[in-house]
Amino acid sequence: MDSPSATPRFGPEVFLRVLLVMALLVGFLVAIQCMGGSIKLMGKETSESLFRGVSNPFAGLAVGILATVLVQSSSTTTSMIVALVGSGEISVESAVPMIMGANIGTTITNTLVSVGHVRQSAAFRRAFAAATVHDFFNLICVAVFLPLELLTGFLSKPALYLTEVLAGAPGAEYKSPIKGAVKSAYKSILHGLENLGLEGTPLALCMLTLGIGMTFFCLIFITKNMRTLIVGPLEQAMNNSLRRSGMIGIVVGAAVTVAVQSSSITTSLLVPLCAAGILSLENAFPIMLGANIGTTVTALLASTAVDSSAGLTIALVHALFNVAGTVCIYPFRAVRRVPLALARNLAIAASRNPVYVLFYVLGAFVGVPLVGIWITNLFQ
Repeated sequence: MDSPSATPRFGPEVFLRVLLVMALLVGFLVAIQCMGGSIKLMGKETSESLFRGVSNPFAGLAVGILATVLVQSSSTTTSMIVALVGSGEISVESAVPMIMGANIGTTITNTLVSVGHVRQSAAFRRAFAAATVHDFFNLICVAVFLPLELLTGFLSKPALYLTEVLAGAPGAEYKSPIKGAVKSAYKSILHGLENLGLEGTPLALCMLTLGIGMTFFCLIFITKNMRTLIVGPLEQAMNNSLRRSGMIGIVVGAAVTVAVQSSSITTSLLVPLCAAGILSLENAFPIMLGANIGTTVTALLASTAVDSSAGLTIALVHALFNVAGTVCIYPFRAVRRVPLALARNLAIAASRNPVYVLFYVLGAFVGVPLVGIWITNLFQ
């Protein structure tokens, strides 16, 4: 890794490094799209069928996690949920735990990204902590808010009231140019592989392998170049600004997520910054919380143009859930230390033995949802 003294002065070298980082970021986003697209090719129909006929709230939570893991996009999962609610196939009450599950499932992308640093113990420890702090935040929110929602309807009742207020508001839709460019590159790769005669599962596996390879390649060089560019006074100034006010990080996270229309992209970009030591875990945390809030904005804008008021209600539940989690956890130092401490401790264990990563991913994102569905089916 380059030392601080090696930081280039402003000039051609800095300009070339900036261009290289931008190109690598585009490649990284395309790689994430390839991984998500490969899983959609294998599992989208399965995830859609999972939602139908689920009435038990704990099974709904498990289904939300599992479906989002399959498609690697909470936006895709929530869109499917909104469509099914709007068509009357599932009720608003059944959809609320599914939305909470989608919030948990989407964080698997960060964990997969952090594995790119597994060969460097210190960098991997920082990366894995940054990846899992988002997981623990969402798990804590669900553990607290799901029982409250079941007992009092504290999310769905305000959402229903706001739906009545906003029902007549004109709809709006925002299309991200960044997401459009990434999707265009992804479609070009997909069509290229299809022209080679690949289809079905072989096509999906090829896309997944390509996505993983591109992710690791881009992350290695993003980390190296970002460390060189931002090290020193700029790094200290950025961390000092975020340390003075977490609200700055929340606003930045929300704004970036609205721009790229994906919380997974925003939070995944933070992982290499934390791995390189550019951004501390405490300062990355509010940006992740802002991403959690920002991911609901586009759906809210789009849902106001939909005829079904139930779709708007679910979008509002999602927004209220993420805002409530941030308000209840981040302002209180003792409370926000809990997900930070859990993430750090798990990262230390994982850096000593990478097998913990496999156990964690399979247990949290596959095992727990499947066991939850199995248990609830036993008692139905």
